[in-house]
Amino acid sequence: MSTAAMPEFPAGFRWGVSTSAYQIEGGADTDGRGTSIWDTFAHTPGRIADGSTGDVACDHYHRHAEDVALLAGLGVSSYRFSIAWPRVRPTGDGPVDPRGLDFYDRLVDDLLAHDIDPVATLFHWDLPQSLEDAGGWLNRDTAHRFAEYADATAARLGDRVKLWITLNEPFIHMSLGHATGEHAPGRTLLFDAFPVAHHQLLGHGLAVAALRTHTTSPIAIANNYSPVRPAGDSDADRAAVAAYEALHNRLFTDPLFGRGYPDELGFDTSAVRAGDLDVIAAPIDVLGVNYYNPTGVRAAQEGSPLPFELVPLEGYPRTAFDWPVAPDGLHELLGWLHRTYADDLPPIQITESGCAYDDTPDADGRVHDPERIAYLDGHLRAIHAAMADGVDVTGYFVWSLLDNWEWAEGFTKRFGLVHVDFDTQFRTPKSSYAWLRDLIARP
Repeated sequence: MSTAAMPEFPAGFRWGVSTSAYQIEGGADTDGRGTSIWDTFAHTPGRIADGSTGDVACDHYHRHAEDVALLAGLGVSSYRFSIAWPRVRPTGDGPVDPRGLDFYDRLVDDLLAHDIDPVATLFHWDLPQSLEDAGGWLNRDTAHRFAEYADATAARLGDRVKLWITLNEPFIHMSLGHATGEHAPGRTLLFDAFPVAHHQLLGHGLAVAALRTHTTSPIAIANNYSPVRPAGDSDADRAAVAAYEALHNRLFTDPLFGRGYPDELGFDTSAVRAGDLDVIAAPIDVLGVNYYNPTGVRAAQEGSPLPFELVPLEGYPRTAFDWPVAPDGLHELLGWLHRTYADDLPPIQITESGCAYDDTPDADGRVHDPERIAYLDGHLRAIHAAMADGVDVTGYFVWSLLDNWEWAEGFTKRFGLVHVDFDTQFRTPKSSYAWLRDLIARP
């Protein structure tokens, strides 16, 4: 961690933290909530590292007032949460359950009472299982059901939510959920997963239109980005980098700005119908950027079904997830977005950035996490450097407020500024919470 003082961020810069519904809410069978693909996946033996589920998670559904108090104590100006589609429309396409919207109504009002702007994500991977049974995101109809859900949600909350995010990390949901099967719903389609990409983006565009009928608040999408670095300098390695960059960084960004899909990967685009790309390119007000680490790539071995091979990057400290800690990658990424999309690019908010470490309370019950403090320090300096280069970054959201249920890793990875004892649900702010609180409170 640098010993120099953190440079000043401009007035109005948004300080926030992020969570997602299935990872923290619990209450899986409460108030009419329907079943999601993650309920099904987590209850399938062998899918989750520790055999756990999100049935209880952090019990945020019943403890949200306590968690809003933690947000207020941290001093954040914004809180990014996700709305569980199965709470609002339990079967995905059936009637709205008002009890689900009542929960988010209370949460939004509590946030506003503490001068915290609600930032709502409509889809953070918890597709209603009934829609998956009908084909999920492989089925074009799901995009229209998503727009209906967005419309119903915004009709209730659109007057108070301060930033709407349609989709969270559609690349990760496509790749891990539908190409390689490590996430729900567990499909292994490899490049045949392209319709999942297109239908998510179509759903995004349709949802933008639905949201704009109920709100004047800005609208965004949150994409996962990773700068791509070659493991060698052969022409084949450089071609592999271009292919992976097209897949990870451009597939879900080029269409937003009217550029269509990158053609480097040779996808079968028969799922794309006339007019779809215009719907997808509906103007957005903010680009959400989720950043964790760069990716190392080299040329694929002969016979590989993919045009690249992922390799570990050396020379960086590692998190408990074995991800490289590379703040320089965030600076590089922001510059790449700025150069690549130029005048098309709206203001950027870093909607996720964080790290997992094996945080445990000491004998006095305190939780010291100096590695996380160093991570935050480095990444904030990288953002400031990008802003000095002319990139319009207007906010930073830490992943995450709470230690939570970390998808296929279950309870084995801790990302929170607040430690959670998953047996007792006792919350303990870590030293990183105090560090960020003090940074936000600087005059």
